[in-house]
Amino acid sequence: MTRVKLTGVLDGGRYFEGPRWHAGRLWFVDCMERTLLSLTPSGEREQHAKFEDDTPCGLGVLPDGKIVVLTMFRKRLMAFADGRLSLYADLSRIAAGTIDDMIVDGLGRAYVGDLGFDLPPPPDRGPVGRIILVMPDGETRVVADGLRFPNGIAVSADNRRLVVAEMDGGCLAEYDIAADGGLNFRRRFGSMKAPDGICLDHEQAVWVASFDEDAFIRVDRDGRELQRIEVPGRRAIACVLGGPERRTLFCLSAVTSPEQLRQRKSSARVDVVDVEIPGAGYP
Repeated sequence: MTRVKLTGVLDGGRYFEGPRWHAGRLWFVDCMERTLLSLTPSGEREQHAKFEDDTPCGLGVLPDGKIVVLTMFRKRLMAFADGRLSLYADLSRIAAGTIDDMIVDGLGRAYVGDLGFDLPPPPDRGPVGRIILVMPDGETRVVADGLRFPNGIAVSADNRRLVVAEMDGGCLAEYDIAADGGLNFRRRFGSMKAPDGICLDHEQAVWVASFDEDAFIRVDRDGRELQRIEVPGRRAIACVLGGPERRTLFCLSAVTSPEQLRQRKSSARVDVVDVEIPGAGYP
C-alpha cells in the first residue's frame, strides 16, 4: 500500500466543505463563515457569496455552469450565477431533517442527503436518512431511505451509479440510477470510520474522507482499501479530483472534533496530492 504526503495550498479557514472542480477552479464553502469560495491551482482564493441566514454545505454544478449550494437548516438549494444568489429549490416541505451534502449529475438532476433528524444528532438516531431528488423541472421526490446519516454523494460519469457515504453506518451504499432518476439499492461496501465526503475515479474506486480516522482512503468496488493518505491530528472532511487532467486530489480537513464543532471551534485547510488514476463522474 502506497503512502503519500500532501502539500498545503490554503490555510486559515474555519470549516471547508463541498469541494467541486469547475471551470479551472476548486469551488467550496466555508460552513462557519457562511461563504462560497473558489481557489485557483496556484492558491489564489476568491469569495463569491455570503449566506446571511443559513449554513451552506454541499455543492453541485448544473449543465449550464451555474453553481448550486445547499443550505442546511432552511433546507434550500441556492443557485449562484453572475455574482448573485437565487432560490433554486425549497425542500422544507419534503425534507424530514437537516439536509447536508448533495451532488448534481450530468443531466442536471440534484441528489440531496436528508439526515432525517435535526442537527445536532440525537443519541437515539437510527437508519432514518433519505436521499431527495430534485429534477431540472423542479419536481422533488424521495428516492432512497433507510440510510444511517447520508453524507458525501457521488455519481458516475454515465449517470447510472450513485454512491453515498453512511457516516453512522461506517460504509458506502451503492445504487443503480434509473432512467427517471430513481434509485435502486444495490449493496453496501467498504468499512471505515465516519465516512464524509467522497469522489470517484476512472477505475470505479471511491476516495473517502474518513472523519474519525484522520485519513483519505481509496477503496475499490469490493470495498478493499487501495491507498491511504493520513492527516494526523486533522479530521478528513471531503475530497475531489480536479486539475487539468483530474489527477490532483484536493483534500479538505480541519482541526476540530464533534464537541468543538458544537462550540464553533475549527481550523480548516486545503491540501493537494497528484494521483495516478484520474477522476470520473460527479463531483
